Amino acid sequence: MAFLQAGNHTAVTEFILLGLTDDPVLKVILFIIFLCIYLVTVSGNLSTILLIRVSSQLHHPMYFFLSHLASVDIAISSSVTPNMVVNFLVERSSISYTGCGIQLGSAVFFGAIECFLLAAMAYDRFMAICNPLLYSAKMSKKLCIQLLLGSYIGGLIHASFFTLSFVSFLFCGSNRINHFFCDFTPLVELSCSDNGVLIILDSFSTGSIIVITVFVIAISYAYILITILKMRSTEGRHKAFSTCTSHLTVVTLLYGTVTFIYVMPNSSYSTDQNKVISVFYMVVIPMLNPIIYSLRNNEIKGALKKQLSEKNIF
Repeated sequence: MAFLQAGNHTAVTEFILLGLTDDPVLKVILFIIFLCIYLVTVSGNLSTILLIRVSSQLHHPMYFFLSHLASVDIAISSSVTPNMVVNFLVERSSISYTGCGIQLGSAVFFGAIECFLLAAMAYDRFMAICNPLLYSAKMSKKLCIQLLLGSYIGGLIHASFFTLSFVSFLFCGSNRINHFFCDFTPLVELSCSDNGVLIILDSFSTGSIIVITVFVIAISYAYILITILKMRSTEGRHKAFSTCTSHLTVVTLLYGTVTFIYVMPNSSYSTDQNKVISVFYMVVIPMLNPIIYSLRNNEIKGALKKQLSEKNIF
């Protein structure tokens, strides 16, 4: 049963996900597209992790964080894509109340970790370019692990706010979510309880993470730019900047998308636009990240060529 009586309210035990389309032909096409995207996402990020593990030349902080970023990308995509792909093939796209809470918590948890990791990677580039003589001492293994643990703890705290809000919601009307996954905003629209304080707390937590990580990234790259402009050697400037381009591309894609989702007022874009933006954030970006790093990072390309030549593949 979808609903159980609870006093004067009905307690929702499952939700119906309306998804991206009702067109049966388009559903088949989207099934193939998103299945391929998911396979590329998993294989690409796993390849990045494996390459970093086996290549000694990639055993330094930047790629330590990149390997964990790849793991988080797999987790973000896996939190929504498999369920979305299956729902393209079934007539009734339902998800249990518990499953919805887990999906929401997972998406928020890993999304926050990705922001913290990108900030840590920006700080790493700042130390490498602006303080090269102190880089090895400052970016020690201990500090890297501390930054990684801090990212996961920050993500856990952030996700706990959203989980608390979810379990406190009363759903006494429709159980139909106009989205392809259990996103927070559609759930707020379905809730008939007054949870203004918790929603404000969730918004404050999200805003704080965005502001703090953007601030760290912006300050780091401001100092990096100043340092690069002071370099006399054109080759040195090019080499320094080339180590940052892939990270900057990933940061621009992520925060550009997040800006549309969380910063733009709800009245300025439709639900369908929100779905498209969410697809890009949750599904497409995790696929693009390993591609961006493999195409724009010379060290990764060099390590890949070396591994393939050793296997007599390249």
